[in-house]
Amino acid sequence: MAYLTTFYWGWLLGSVLLGFAMGWISVVQRGDGISRKLRWWLSALVAALIAAALTRVVPGRFGYWLDLGLIMFALYLCGCAVGSWLRDWVVSRSAPSA
Repeated sequence: MAYLTTFYWGWLLGSVLLGFAMGWISVVQRGDGISRKLRWWLSALVAALIAAALTRVVPGRFGYWLDLGLIMFALYLCGCAVGSWLRDWVVSRSAPSA
């Protein structure tokens, strides 16, 4: 894990910044979102991928790519959350009081 962060720090920083930019420019959706069944399947898929990475079931190059992809995806989601939160904070502060 430390090797991934020292060798791919530029790519990891890029995924955080890309997530921040996407969170900043995205419009907040007030719709229904995804269904409960699809949400369950997606969370099960993510849990299975994390379990496969932690138990090192996937060997070699593909396991390395799995670890790197999971780290980049997690950093992207964190960047999205921070960007969206900051945009909401800035917009709510600049809105005229009613």
